Amino acid sequence: MSKELEFHQKVERSISKKFRKGIWNPFVTAVKNYELIKPGDKIAVCMSGGKDSMLMAKLLQMLQRYSEIPYELVYLVMDPGYSEPNRKKIEYNAKLLDIPVTIFDSGIFAVTDMTDRTPCYLCAKMRRGCLYSKAKELGCNKIALGHHFNDVIETTVMAMFYGAQLQAMLPKLHSANFPGMELIRPMYCVHEDDIISWRDHNGLEFLRCACRLTERAAVDESTSKRLETKLLIKELKKKNPNIDQSIFKSIHAVCLDTFPGYKTDGETHSFLDGYDK
Repeated sequence: MSKELEFHQKVERSISKKFRKGIWNPFVTAVKNYELIKPGDKIAVCMSGGKDSMLMAKLLQMLQRYSEIPYELVYLVMDPGYSEPNRKKIEYNAKLLDIPVTIFDSGIFAVTDMTDRTPCYLCAKMRRGCLYSKAKELGCNKIALGHHFNDVIETTVMAMFYGAQLQAMLPKLHSANFPGMELIRPMYCVHEDDIISWRDHNGLEFLRCACRLTERAAVDESTSKRLETKLLIKELKKKNPNIDQSIFKSIHAVCLDTFPGYKTDGETHSFLDGYDK
């Protein structure tokens, strides 16, 4: 008589079986193609309590179990000042998924509460800095964030439409402020729809947004540029089902020879610089 699987084992089985094509394979593809993990790495898996970072933690945990590459994982949760129910929700889900989290306090919400100017930008910047600092303190050389395929293409479109620049999101990058530290995005090729399907299939409930700003005020989603971009891409997919893939592939095939201007290493260049040479 076979033994009943524990809940976290059922979740893992869903990843390796039902969602192998939509989640596991794209995840492994990104890790391999972009060389995100190397022997001897100690990676701080940064978890916010949302669906994306929780799935990323489980994927990296499973990969570590099967991989021939030796690496260490530290499952890191930074508490910027969550309400007690939100913190308990994170702890509950981590236990449910059998992920041994390390939680540390930062008090970021208390700081951002004191500013009226771009609190979201300030919060994001401070969170990133706190994560790098804690990861370095724990002896890590990398931090992993849960950005996925849709984040990548939406960022690309937003930069062009609202930032007047062609700019993408890299699968990995070296930290400018923390020498020797690197940021990696293991879910770079995983689609958000598949993440949502995985969550719902397993009956999981994660934090959507634990920000105090959204807890105190009704957020008008119509003002969100990311949501606007997400809906635009969704609408365009009705006529061209592959448009998201086209956007994604375009950032891997940039032809600088056709651009009148570009920027690299902080310096702006013009096609005129070498036009008559």
